[in-house]
Amino acid sequence: MQQTPPPKMTEPLLLLAAIILAALGAIIGIQLITTLGISANTSILGALIAICVSRIPLAALAGFRDIRRQNLVQTAVSAATFGAANCLMTAIGIPWLMGMPELVWPMLLGAAMAMLVDATMLYRMFDSKVFPATGVWPAGVATAEALWAGDRGGKKALFLGIGIAAGVGGAALGVPMSAAGVALIGNQVALMMFGIGLLVRGYANNHPFIDVIPPFDVNALFIPHGFMIGAGLVALIQVICQIVAARKATNQVGEDKQAAKKFMLTLRSGFVAYLLVALLIAVMAGLYAEMSLPMLVGFLLFAAVAALIQETIVGIAAMYSGWFPAFAAALISLIIGMLVGFPPQALAMLVGFCAATGPAFADKGFDLKTGFLIRGEGQDKLAELHGRRQQYLIAMLGFAVAILMVALMYQTYFNQDLVAPASRAYASTIKAGTSPEVAMQLLIWAVPGALLQWWGGASRQLGVLFATGLLINYPIAGWTVLAALAVRLVLEKGFKRTVADTSSFAGGLIAGDALFAAAKMFIPLLKAKFVALFAR
Repeated sequence: MQQTPPPKMTEPLLLLAAIILAALGAIIGIQLITTLGISANTSILGALIAICVSRIPLAALAGFRDIRRQNLVQTAVSAATFGAANCLMTAIGIPWLMGMPELVWPMLLGAAMAMLVDATMLYRMFDSKVFPATGVWPAGVATAEALWAGDRGGKKALFLGIGIAAGVGGAALGVPMSAAGVALIGNQVALMMFGIGLLVRGYANNHPFIDVIPPFDVNALFIPHGFMIGAGLVALIQVICQIVAARKATNQVGEDKQAAKKFMLTLRSGFVAYLLVALLIAVMAGLYAEMSLPMLVGFLLFAAVAALIQETIVGIAAMYSGWFPAFAAALISLIIGMLVGFPPQALAMLVGFCAATGPAFADKGFDLKTGFLIRGEGQDKLAELHGRRQQYLIAMLGFAVAILMVALMYQTYFNQDLVAPASRAYASTIKAGTSPEVAMQLLIWAVPGALLQWWGGASRQLGVLFATGLLINYPIAGWTVLAALAVRLVLEKGFKRTVADTSSFAGGLIAGDALFAAAKMFIPLLKAKFVALFAR
């Protein structure tokens, strides 16, 4: 059993470390989602950062040797990274791309509140029949392994530091090292398709393929968007099939009545909370002026139901496979909303609201699984409940930091046309609703996207990853991904190294690249402000 008192997130030093590292995590998340369109395993990255902090030879930091504190720091970093990237930046990019910058702040507030409700519901549902603590939650298991390894030695921290140095050095030379880091820890086949998609998008506009196919503008033909729609639809069907199969396999034992009652109460409370958030969005965005009263009521009910369905599908998929198709689920909500006849302004807010639910749900499931394992898998019930509560509170802190960082940074990124690729797909889909020609282009290219996704299966997500690559005009990232995959193949086949052996270095590459990009962006701004200040 635990020999020392359980840590609390209100400890001053722990609180300070969590805030600082959460801010860094948010920067990393924003950089990844706007340049690559994907995010890495931030739970592991947060764990490795926490391990590094614990290895700093200062007496004041000795308490961070306790892996329970490392788990709390890791939870804050993970929340900030996922919240900033997958929830907030994706949501607010939609009205921006649609030429409605005045809706960015209402969308940010609505997405932030939806994200907090999302994470709260997972906290209340965790260790239920539907979302058991004994479920797989792959990323949570991997993070626990990283914390255990760090507790026994500083090897992972050393490789993380080397990775950060390599990430900064490569980024200084113009190489997107975050792409290499992701390739070292993700699914090889899926990331190969991602790299190919990057190359197709980067070279199709300017270079003929083998002097046979002339150059063509993939974006003007809506090829990436059509591919993503087709792949997203099939991905959602695959997830539903997984859920049905899993439920059939686990339905043999009856759920405790009290636990079932708590679960249903959480669902009802979540529905009411989402309904109120949707109402707030509708008021702030002026949607009541765009729709009749019956349509407005229908919009509110639809948004609340869609959010509940989204987080449930995403959460169960994350628990069983480690992959959460938040884009696919939000896309379905958008398409149904278009069929219902909601106006473009309402559709932009609807899909942003839906996109903000799901990622936080899945991410917190991973983090609570990590805590569950390192606390002894529930053997001490009181210690488990206390630790889970502290994780929830510090995650809320991480989300708050993410909200602040996005509010401060989004304008800088958007002014450089750095917007999450998923946001572009949503915005283009909404615009296509008023153009039969564009709608036909989307339909045509949705077919190969759907076929590729179906062929690759739910575990590899080939269609979704290929479409993500098509949405990004960044060919050097494609070469970097493929080169890193080749290196990974040599390490695994020739030297028998696994992802666990390289995850520290890979996380360092991602962190170093993001930190260099952030420094490159903000140092000139800070210099300009100092010059202006001293010039007075």
